[in-house]
Amino acid sequence: MKEVDPVLMTVMNNYFHRTAEEMGIAMRNTAFSPVFNEALDFSCAVFDEKGDMMGQGEHCPAQLGALPITVKYLIDEFGLESFGPKDVYLHNDPYASMNHLPEHCVTKAVYYEGYRIAMLACIGHMAETGGLSPGGFPGDASEVFHEGIRIPPVKIIRAGKREEDLWRLILANVRTPGVNEGDLMAMIGALYVGERRMIELIKKYGFETYVEVNKELKRHAEKRMRKNIEEIPDGVYEAEDFIIDNDGWVDEPAKMRVKVTVEGDEMIVDFTGSDKQRKGPVNMTRTATVSAAYNAILHLTDPTIPANVGRYRPIRVIAPEGTITNPYFPAATVGGNSETHPQTIYLIWRALAPALPSKVAAAGGGTAMLVTFGGMHPQTKQLYSNIVIEGMGWGGKEGKDGNDVVTVPNSNCAVTPIEVYDTRYPVKHLFFGLHVNSGGAGKYRGGLGSIRVMEITAPEMTFSCYHEREKLKAWGLFGGEPGSNAFFLVRKAGERKFRTFKEAFGVRCASKFTNVTLRKGDCIKIVSPGGGGFGDPIEREIGAIIEDINEGYYTAGYSRKKYPQFNDSHVSSRIRK
Repeated sequence: MKEVDPVLMTVMNNYFHRTAEEMGIAMRNTAFSPVFNEALDFSCAVFDEKGDMMGQGEHCPAQLGALPITVKYLIDEFGLESFGPKDVYLHNDPYASMNHLPEHCVTKAVYYEGYRIAMLACIGHMAETGGLSPGGFPGDASEVFHEGIRIPPVKIIRAGKREEDLWRLILANVRTPGVNEGDLMAMIGALYVGERRMIELIKKYGFETYVEVNKELKRHAEKRMRKNIEEIPDGVYEAEDFIIDNDGWVDEPAKMRVKVTVEGDEMIVDFTGSDKQRKGPVNMTRTATVSAAYNAILHLTDPTIPANVGRYRPIRVIAPEGTITNPYFPAATVGGNSETHPQTIYLIWRALAPALPSKVAAAGGGTAMLVTFGGMHPQTKQLYSNIVIEGMGWGGKEGKDGNDVVTVPNSNCAVTPIEVYDTRYPVKHLFFGLHVNSGGAGKYRGGLGSIRVMEITAPEMTFSCYHEREKLKAWGLFGGEPGSNAFFLVRKAGERKFRTFKEAFGVRCASKFTNVTLRKGDCIKIVSPGGGGFGDPIEREIGAIIEDINEGYYTAGYSRKKYPQFNDSHVSSRIRK
């Protein structure tokens, strides 16, 4: 094989990335739901003619880790020849390679002059999936059938035409058919954007050059990832901890165990010893578990490694069947990809902390506070459904405080503006701001969570909830203190005090429940958690403590409790009143 020009490799690698990014922009700009066009809960990727991932956008890590697995599953199941020039596959089945049911994947092959030259895929989180609850997150689902309509891989577009019978069947089983149809068409439209770009690339450089560059890019990515792994001291690194508060049915935590083996330029991430699968929707599909392992490792390695399939080859994941990391059908899994996934990342970081102390972070808040709601809009008389995806505090790390009000590391979603909620749904915001004092103290503090208060303005609304950190806190690292807890609270009209839904309505678990009806004048309060601190609090610089107080992150009283060095009398004069 002739030597591949490294400049051309860089050009094509960037082209794949920008193509996926442009697909995402098209998807955002044409989608109907705020989950797509505001929260940006979707991902796009580019694959070569054989289905090997060659590039991805900077979208949601959980989905990006799943995409190469999902596309390979389709190829293994149906064969490459089943992808006609104008066909589009759709599926969301968590037991057919997907990470959880709300996320729908569309996949298309690209042809030029009669030959398949590439494949394209998008995953998007649908705001409505049918099933038990509006918004698709029944906190106490006990089987996959409760979570929504389960779509096996089917051709939703065949020979360029919509399979209308399938569309009618799917849309008849969701509460918001118009929104779902719009979001699906936005995803499919993104594939056509990618198709145009890939054909333009082949026209410019030719198919033979494209194939040779792809081979070298995959080898290059694998080589660089192996080099990164080689820099980690050989050894066996282990951690175990309780990682969920409850499963919506039994108000008891579940434990995960991970063993990371580094040997030369290869790594094995083994979850043997983790708890058996639970009744509630806390379980992770194997795809979600593999994606979480990839996600954790990518946070600790060189981010400039090309984002193609080669970078995953040195990493092997073991997830025993029948456990929370790989449950037997038909276990509920809707929360595993969203809430158990970040806890898995943190546990892998904890295991690797002795080997990579300057790269790992303390645990983050680890929950997106998944509050879903729906009902009949009093003005439009149409059904609506949506999901709240909150930010939380990230853990501190060497040289840096944790991020404030940023979503979980498997998500990369944006916090939806309050104006969107207040104009599209019958709610009114009374407050949205920082959760002061929520970040764990440390040499580098944990990030802050947020507090949101909304009043119900419709005659009634249905709420469901799935969140973690109700009881378990984000742990600190190397002497750092844990972050604060999370809460979803309610204040009924005429009452003065917020209470948990367990206190107010008698649900089994305060952080996971389904379909509680609230009425006009009731208020909800979503309190997201802070991240863990990094390093001994006594080592935090006085100037940083004062800045936290002046910026409103911590109160002076709280700082005096957490930072003994802050007691010097001269410090108080530097605090803005």
